[in-house]
Amino acid sequence: MLSGIFNYDNPIWRFMGKFCDILILNVLWIVLSIPIVTIGASTTAVYYVTLKLVRDEEGPTIRSFFKSFKENFKQSTAIWLILLAAGALTGFDLYFFLFLQREPSMLRTVMLAIFGAFAMIVILTGLYVFPLQARFYNPVKRTLFNGFFMSVRHMFHSVAILLIDIGLPLAAIFALPLLQPLLFLFGFPMLAFFNSYMFVRIFDNYMPPEEEAEHPLE
Repeated sequence: MLSGIFNYDNPIWRFMGKFCDILILNVLWIVLSIPIVTIGASTTAVYYVTLKLVRDEEGPTIRSFFKSFKENFKQSTAIWLILLAAGALTGFDLYFFLFLQREPSMLRTVMLAIFGAFAMIVILTGLYVFPLQARFYNPVKRTLFNGFFMSVRHMFHSVAILLIDIGLPLAAIFALPLLQPLLFLFGFPMLAFFNSYMFVRIFDNYMPPEEEAEHPLE
């Protein structure tokens, strides 16, 4: 019985090992996101590892992280800068019509609807593009399109991912203080790990035959 408990193939030990990996990922993600411009590459690298963890394809965490960071740096950075610019522009426009242009008018209502919809497109696309970049080889434009397409097609999963990424931190801050140490220790990679269970199920629908698994998603 004791040998079973202390067997490293025991599900409990494997689960604990994954959270040790997530702790390491959190340190790497924070350090390599400090320049801001590198957030896309570090986020892609986190998903590269968490998608493998969910599939029980664990490898050396640090080496896998830096492998993905290096290989995906250019495209992930381009995607991040595009999303950042789109988000900043949309955020400014919403701020303008919400707080600076308060006079009720048809134009204000229409513009709020337009920019609100565009903000949702940016948010939903942003949920998917970095996991996609970590899993598939495609040009930036195609990755952005696939991110938006999947987020709409798999809306149930998209809402669940949004609830994890927004609801869990809010619950920790306002309702469940006991969660705050967990968020501090494991941070974004913990959210990415939970998200990866859903992304794996989604991506499996688009995977080519096993012998072509490394081909691009078209």
